[in-house]
Amino acid sequence: MDLYQAIQELYEEKRRLDQAIAVLEGQGGIHAVSGPARRGRKSMNEVERQEVSARMKRYWDGRRKTPEPSA
Repeated sequence: MDLYQAIQELYEEKRRLDQAIAVLEGQGGIHAVSGPARRGRKSMNEVERQEVSARMKRYWDGRRKTPEPSA
């Protein structure tokens, strides 16, 4: 069997598999298996945002007041 013919047969098999997968997905059959759900970032309410804002303002005020060592 030559290389060209082997590649053609593999492409044909891939096409058949893609069709079979599409049919199964369209029927509501097996859905793609995904990994564990990503938790994402926790959303903050307004009070939490204000607390973080005040904390960061204090942090940066403190950073501005201390002189940076010169190299």
